[in-house]
Amino acid sequence: MKSTKLYHLLAMGTVCLLLSPPIMAQVQSETTTKQGQPTVETKVERGEVVNVSGNDLVVKMEDGQIRNFPNVPDSSKVTVNGQQLSVHDLKPGMKLERTITTTTTPQVVTTVHKVTGRIWQVRPPHSVTLTLEDGTKEQFQIPDGQKFNVNGQEMDAFGLKKGMNISATKIVTTPEQVITKERQVTGTMPPPPTEPIQGAVLIVQTKTVQPAQVAQAKPEQAQPAPAQPSPQKLPQTASDLPLIGLIGALALLLGVVLFVLSRGHFAEQKEQ
Repeated sequence: MKSTKLYHLLAMGTVCLLLSPPIMAQVQSETTTKQGQPTVETKVERGEVVNVSGNDLVVKMEDGQIRNFPNVPDSSKVTVNGQQLSVHDLKPGMKLERTITTTTTPQVVTTVHKVTGRIWQVRPPHSVTLTLEDGTKEQFQIPDGQKFNVNGQEMDAFGLKKGMNISATKIVTTPEQVITKERQVTGTMPPPPTEPIQGAVLIVQTKTVQPAQVAQAKPEQAQPAPAQPSPQKLPQTASDLPLIGLIGALALLLGVVLFVLSRGHFAEQKEQ
């Protein structure tokens, strides 16, 4: 035989005994849900695509952390410039932004079980067995201290007798929380690489700072003595011909002097 437990009985746990014509037991259940005020939490994550290999995605997060997202399903889409891209369309350098919206809704689920049937057996104060509609028998546990109302009279489980038709109600209340998450991922393409302009020539001009300029920039340092100007060499403007002529004239004059001296000496020797 099946065994269940009677928790809360309708009207302070009252089991109504029916003295009408005999009926077979049956169980009816009804469930209602009452929702409370939901709370919404939004979280935004940003990162840059580092590597894509198959369905594995590696992203560098905004705080510098490297995160691996393995086995990203093909159904996950990234909205880029109005287009829906899969993980296979992502490229290194792309900027991604994922918005996670978490909605938490409290609710109370109430289940009401109604049982009607004929008492087959009573084992006070713990259980009662009813005959079900299909002829099977089901045992219900009776809570400690449970009181029953029989024809306007209150009694405990010891007052129940075999063959009585009864109706009982069990109410089960369960608090729950329903959590839903919605993820939306958007992205931007990396900037195109810059190409050098064809035919352009890059000229780098280096400016040499003179010692005098350094001295002016730092007046607190002693200024070095100015360098003496080196003697300048006069340019050669005349040829060697005048010098050769002068040497020739001196040689001719010397020859004339020697000739005169020699004639005078010769004249003195002749007179002797």
